[in-house]
Amino acid sequence: MSNLPERFQVPDNLNAVSPAEYEGGSRDQVRMMVLDQSLPKPLHNQFNQIGQYLNPGDILVLNNSRTIPPVLKGKQGKNPVEVRLSREISTNQWEALVLGPLTQANAAIILPDEMKAYITGTGSEHPLVTLTFSESGRSLLDFLYRYGEPVRYEYIDQPWPLDAYQTVYGSLPGSVEMASAGRAFTWKLLNSLKAKGIKLAFIQLHTGLSYYEKNRWPDPRNHPENYRVPEDTVKMIQSVKSEGNRVIAVGTTVVRALESSVNCNGELVAHSGVTTLYVDHHHKHSVVDGLLTGFHEPEASHLDMLASFLPESTLMNGYNEAIQKGYLWHEFGDMNLLLPSRKRT
Repeated sequence: MSNLPERFQVPDNLNAVSPAEYEGGSRDQVRMMVLDQSLPKPLHNQFNQIGQYLNPGDILVLNNSRTIPPVLKGKQGKNPVEVRLSREISTNQWEALVLGPLTQANAAIILPDEMKAYITGTGSEHPLVTLTFSESGRSLLDFLYRYGEPVRYEYIDQPWPLDAYQTVYGSLPGSVEMASAGRAFTWKLLNSLKAKGIKLAFIQLHTGLSYYEKNRWPDPRNHPENYRVPEDTVKMIQSVKSEGNRVIAVGTTVVRALESSVNCNGELVAHSGVTTLYVDHHHKHSVVDGLLTGFHEPEASHLDMLASFLPESTLMNGYNEAIQKGYLWHEFGDMNLLLPSRKRT
């Protein structure tokens, strides 16, 4: 794993606590730091100027998974229980984090509107469990939208509506946390990029929980997520690559999905399934040439992936400069565009 977590800390005042559009601006009026390996130092700009760093013929690949409200409040006996869904296993089963005192492993967790959930197995890793619900399919999804809430971590000091946790282009419900690298895009900005000759394509990767509370983090080597890379996206990427242009992933989820869809011959193919791919500094990218992402906390495994694009010294210098300049972290925060040298090995 990367040594970056040992080399910086994020001051509390740099935790973004509210969406830009709720502060009187628009989504794309956050800041952006550009780490271009061909340049001696980071560049700083507003995110809505991202077109300055992209070339006609480049392609942005976005994750159009839509955020669902995965947090449910219930009881087991007289004890309050909080359920945080993490990954759909089947039409009535989810991996989930259950918070609260459980008195009986086999007793039902009673949720609103007579919905019940039972712990029927372990999850992919501790402390996740497998929950089986008394309803399934569309009925279960409708229940989530009626009674569920967005995941809200301790740095967010007030609840925000589910729309605040969506990208403007998210269309396929399934993520329990927002694919936040694309949050700052507006339709106006996306259309202006298309007018410049920058292509847009989509994949789906339904994000799981990124934190298990009590200083527990997912093991990046065993963190399954459901994904799909469609044929039309593959064809667009192949065309872009054949013309010598760049594939820019909007978020670590896109990197994971695309690199998981590379066959044994190093070719990108259409695919859907469950990925457990762990991308760190040893990974050689077959598809992705650059990455747009947010700023990640020291403990997050996302930093390991960033080190596959740029040397750790470049990332560390950039992160220290971002802290000095007051960039904001987390899902409502500022953006970071990574553009490695095309010849990096």
